[in-house]
Amino acid sequence: MDEGWTQHGKVRARAGEGELQIAVDGLTTQAKYYKPLFHEFFRKAWRGARPAWGEYAVDIVMEYVGDPPWIDLDNLAKAILDGVKGYAFHDDAQVARLLVERRPGERERILVLIRKAERYDPEVRPVRR
Repeated sequence: MDEGWTQHGKVRARAGEGELQIAVDGLTTQAKYYKPLFHEFFRKAWRGARPAWGEYAVDIVMEYVGDPPWIDLDNLAKAILDGVKGYAFHDDAQVARLLVERRPGERERILVLIRKAERYDPEVRPVRR
């Protein structure tokens, strides 16, 4: 595991320099699976940053191998935002910018990058490992 990551089950996260990176190994076509998965991770394992007020930019990337999975990205985003609410920020209404994309990758996973909106730079790509 990389330096600074906290892991519990399929979820790992790290915080630093005003951002929170989260990675989930594996995919499912059921978006509702992710909300309790994130809640469990933050409740049982996370000891990092606490929620704050202000506006946030959130990037969500679903990487897949082979054919793209049949999942609505809007449902995936809602489940993830609900899952991190109360841990990364107080309310998902604080999200001023949201990017959700599906792309081929080396393995199936979901990558999430959450940062203060004033730190947003359109040239910065979502989480890379």
